[in-house]
Amino acid sequence: MEAEGLLGRWELRRRVADRRAGLVGTVRGELALSTVDDGVRWAETGTLHWDGRRLPVHRTLLVRDGFVYFEDGRPFHPWRPGETVVHPCAADVYTGLVVVDRDATRLRTLWDVSGPAKDQRLVTRCVRLGR
Repeated sequence: MEAEGLLGRWELRRRVADRRAGLVGTVRGELALSTVDDGVRWAETGTLHWDGRRLPVHRTLLVRDGFVYFEDGRPFHPWRPGETVVHPCAADVYTGLVVVDRDATRLRTLWDVSGPAKDQRLVTRCVRLGR
């Protein structure tokens, strides 16, 4: 699925598990996908509930020409919904998957992070908030 088919607002729910620390947290917020001159802007905002604290979180990505980029322009991973992608980050490795349902009303991402600095699993579920 092309990112343009996902434009709009989405309810975002994320489960963050730090396997080394034995901690699990959640993020609740919104994902907004909008058209920009050179692609699709992927903007997440929300609140992380982590170890008894509530912390604001946000992330902006750009999907362009079959690739996902960080806000500062660094490449993140190929845009290949339904296929596993890999992003090396220093000595750690992020292995991910983006899945979109047939109706483009549900979106899910799964990231497993492993390496000397991290051992995490991040599962995100998004539901479209209307069309």
